[in-house]
This record gives sequence, C-alpha cells and structure tokens, in this order.
Amino acid sequence: MSLSVSATPAADPPVRREEILPVALLLAFAGGYLDTYTWITHGVLANTQTANLVFLWVHAVAARWQEAFHFVPPLFAFGVGVVIAAWLRRWKRRSAGQFSLVMEIGVLILVGILHNRMPEIAGTLGISMVAAMQTSIFTRVEGAAYSSVMITGNFRQSIEAAFALVAGDPGAGQLRKSSIYMAVCAAFGTGAAAGAFLTERIPTVALGVPVAALLLVLLLCDAPSADEASR
Repeated sequence: MSLSVSATPAADPPVRREEILPVALLLAFAGGYLDTYTWITHGVLANTQTANLVFLWVHAVAARWQEAFHFVPPLFAFGVGVVIAAWLRRWKRRSAGQFSLVMEIGVLILVGILHNRMPEIAGTLGISMVAAMQTSIFTRVEGAAYSSVMITGNFRQSIEAAFALVAGDPGAGQLRKSSIYMAVCAAFGTGAAAGAFLTERIPTVALGVPVAALLLVLLLCDAPSADEASR
C-alpha cells in the first residue's frame, strides 16, 4: 500500500499572542521603567545583573563588604525568578505567559504596599524576581529572539539587520526585523525616562505605571487571535 504525500508546503504557524509586537513594546517599557525605579530608589539594577555583579566585585576587591553585599539580594532574587519561570513553563506550558504576568502584577502590587515598611527587601527582591520571570517567559517577538529587560542584544541585532539590508542581503524581512528591534530599544528607553521622571516626583505610587503596562499585556495575551475570532 502506497502512502500519498501532499506536495503543498505547510503554512507558517501563526504568531502567538505572547510574541506580537505590542506585547514586546509594553514589556520593554516596563523593563526600562523598573530599572530606573530600582536604581533611583535602591542603587541597584533590577534587570541588568551584569552591572550588579560588576559592582559586587568592585567593592569586594576593595574590601568594602557592606557595599558589596548590597548587590547580592537582586542577584539572588533574579535566580529565584528564573527558577519560577522554568517551573511555570513545565507546569503550564502554553499558558505560562499569562500565569507569569498575574504573578508579576501581584508581586509589584505587594512591593508597592510594603515599600514604606521594608523598602530594601520589598524593592530589590520583588522587582528583580519580576524581571527574571519576564525575561525568561517572554523571549521572542514575531518569531525572533529578543529581551524585554535589557537592550544590548536588541541593539546589536537591529544594527546587524540594518547592515544586512544596506549590504544587499537577499534574506527577506531585514527591514522589518531591524525596525522591530529599534522599536523595542526605543520603548525601553521611553520606560526608563518615564521611570526616572515619576519615581523622583511620586515615589509612593510610581509602581502603578508598570503594573498598568503588564495588565495591558495580560489583556493582549488573553485576547483571541484573528483566526480564533473568525471561527
């Protein structure tokens, strides 16, 4: 008995709701906002653990142990957030993004409530954990790898895609790819600027802005796709 094989190529799978550009832009905005918030409020970076590790060793080598230990909690909390995200991916699989967002929003609300009583613990531990979960769960935009909590890789890839376009690379989508990465970088910078402006002026309610951004992301992720809506 022979088996017939269709010659029709398989259609590209639809972009998942977690990978659409508006989601990436909102997450990048929240990522930049939280980095400036923790830097202004606590003198550490919630997202950029490279900088925290560098500062840790700069102070440790100079035997400034109190200053060095200041950068340990965000590193620890970031590791905890990565573990939680890995557990969510195993446990919830396709709905890991929604569960992660609900947890992130809950943690940020709790941080805002506890901040006046336990500023160091609530701020550095809670926000760094949120950053780790976000960067571990939301890793792609329109099928391409990106980061919503730091711009180094995004900036590099935007330049590489633009160079490939100018150099006449036959690969399709280089302009779109470069534009996406540049937009993510711009959203991160906008979030950082907003975080700096609002944290200095309304510190007690400043965390309401990233909470609102994450709520919008949650609504976008829960909304049915165009294919689902047409059924």
